Amino acid sequence: MYKPKSLRAHLKAAIADLTRNPDKLLIFADEGNTVATGTNSLSFEYRYKLDIIITDYSGDADAVMVALLAWIQIHQRDLLDNAELRKTGIGFSVDFNNHETIDLSIKLALTERVVVKETGTGRLDVRHLTEPRHAPVYSDEFWQAYTDGLLLAEWCTPATPA
Repeated sequence: MYKPKSLRAHLKAAIADLTRNPDKLLIFADEGNTVATGTNSLSFEYRYKLDIIITDYSGDADAVMVALLAWIQIHQRDLLDNAELRKTGIGFSVDFNNHETIDLSIKLALTERVVVKETGTGRLDVRHLTEPRHAPVYSDEFWQAYTDGLLLAEWCTPATPA
C-alpha cells in the first residue's frame, strides 16, 4: 500500500507542527479487505479505513483539513466527487486535552488498485494504479493557507530527482 506513506509525507511537509514533531502523527490501516475478481488475473484492490491520529496538536484544525483535502483531490478523488462517499468517506473526532492541545483522529475510506501481470517467464509484475483524473489537477508547486492573516499550512512540491 502506498497511500498511507504518501499521506504521512504530505502532512508532515505541509504542517509545521508535524515537521518539527513527526512522532505526533500516527497512521493505521484498519478494516482492510482485499478484493479480487475471481478471474485468472491476480489483480486486486485494497479497501481499508485509514486512521490518522495527530496527538497533542496545538495548531488550527483547519490547517490539517486543508492539507488533507489537497492530498485527497489527487489520491482519492471519489471522496469528493461521489455524493454517497462524501457523507461518510472523511470522518473525524477530536479529544480536547486541555486549553491548548487536541488529539485529532481522521478516518478515510481508501482504495488502491493493484494490477498483477504475468510476463511469461514465471515473473509477476505488480503495479499500483494512480487514481483517475477527471479534471485538471491543482498544479501550483507552492501554496499557503491563511485564516485571519495567520499562516495555517503551506506546501512546496519536492523537487524530482534528475
